Amino acid sequence: MTDRITAPARVCPNCDGFPTVRVTLGGRDPHGHLRTITVHCPACHGTGTRSARRPASTRTQVAA
Repeated sequence: MTDRITAPARVCPNCDGFPTVRVTLGGRDPHGHLRTITVHCPACHGTGTRSARRPASTRTQVAA
């Protein structure tokens, strides 16, 4: 019996699979913690993968 194999997810070329990062803003708060923000990849919206592009269908219309 043949098993169906799902295609592996494509890694986002913009973030190389690291979709979410923490960026320090410099300095520390009054409690001594680093001030950071979380940034998501704008291309994959934080998933780390991109969908495969399907080739455009080339339909030819036949005139009757």
